[in-house]
Amino acid sequence: MSRVVIIGGGPGGYESALVAAQLGADVTVVDTDGVGGSAVLTDCVPSKTLIATAELMTDMAEAAELGIEARDHQGDLSTTLEVDLAKVNARVKRLASDQSADIARRLEREKVRVVPGRGLLESPGAVVAELADGGTETLTADAVLVATGAAPRTLPSAVPDGERILTWEQVYDLTEVPTELIVVGSGVTGAEFASAYLALGIPVTLVSSRDRVLPGEDADAAQVLEDVLTRRGMKVLGQSRMESVTRSGDVVTVRLTDGREVQGSHCILALGSVPNTAGLGLEEAGVTLDDGGFVKVDRVSRTSARGVYAAGDCTGVLMLASVAAMQGRIAMWHFLGDAVAPLDLKRVSSNVFTAPEIATVGWSQRAIDAGEIQAETVMLPLRGNPRAKMQGVHDGFVKLFCRPGTGIVVGGVVVGPRASELIHPVSLAVAESITADQLAQAFTVYPSMSGSVAEAARRLHHF
Repeated sequence: MSRVVIIGGGPGGYESALVAAQLGADVTVVDTDGVGGSAVLTDCVPSKTLIATAELMTDMAEAAELGIEARDHQGDLSTTLEVDLAKVNARVKRLASDQSADIARRLEREKVRVVPGRGLLESPGAVVAELADGGTETLTADAVLVATGAAPRTLPSAVPDGERILTWEQVYDLTEVPTELIVVGSGVTGAEFASAYLALGIPVTLVSSRDRVLPGEDADAAQVLEDVLTRRGMKVLGQSRMESVTRSGDVVTVRLTDGREVQGSHCILALGSVPNTAGLGLEEAGVTLDDGGFVKVDRVSRTSARGVYAAGDCTGVLMLASVAAMQGRIAMWHFLGDAVAPLDLKRVSSNVFTAPEIATVGWSQRAIDAGEIQAETVMLPLRGNPRAKMQGVHDGFVKLFCRPGTGIVVGGVVVGPRASELIHPVSLAVAESITADQLAQAFTVYPSMSGSVAEAARRLHHF
């Protein structure tokens, strides 16, 4: 029986453990923070639970257009509502804990041993677990998977205090509603928190060092989001680089490199991530790290050390829970001799959980404009969709890319409510090399948002 030791219990770790156990391996997971990792306990699950509350508030803000008003109240229904942040955060932490417990029970059912502690790579065939209750245990392995994740990046000039200057992992300890929130960083994490807290009725200022929100996303989608956020009252400071963040009593001051200052009651730092790879014995065991400290892997998750694999945020490949899980599964399929296909990032669908959401898959508009691939494009605004009109949706679009000649769909973007669900037919088309005509000919419900996906595909019809 093959022995597999996994360092880290996040999506890359626990999903690989389930695959290895299914294929008959003896599996041990050395986990530091709790099964599920940051994705379940401090990042993805908590943030999307918070955003679920924000989505409800967004719906309430637009209820008047649909003819819903509060009895004995004049004006928008949303103005009668307020958020109890202590209750919201208690629910967030409870759901995260429950999800972690569910995963732990699943691992136990599959006979996966979980060792609470910090795993160190002693050699390609041995892991030393520094046990949470003291002492150490050496675990021999035929294969090791490193899935230690990443942590929020901080700077000496902007040190979190866990009270008013916060990383995105610390916001769930808030019990009072910020009177003025500053979010530093306009990438996915910064945009999501800025959008969510704005929807909860909190004044938000977003500090962006780039010329627009979400510089790494589709430009048309990012413009729609920025327009919506500013229309709803957010202050977006573009091309504004943070120099320092300091606190004096209840006031947080963000100083910009051009000398301006922005003050608020709280500040969330969304400055990117650093891999949890230091001090684990990786390089000593022959595992190559890049200049940023990320583990270098190939498309089947192998590192430079024989028998050592890596998955998830510690590799820096694409920081998504779904990618971490797939990297982990691929590693075990490869090591244990099951059928395996190398990781293909052009089939990865992703979503930014702002309001509206932004979902993407496959080739991007930027790659097409740069000449990396030839593709035809159609963009269809959602405001013409009958279901969108019924629901009062005015912002968003469906954009599809297909190859000239063959008509094969190679990518797409959806901006709108529940875009994370609407991207799925496009993702299937990309994964299975379906043509725009084939996508258009599949029946959709009338009326439905997904009808816009089919309509966009019809507009790419080749005579």
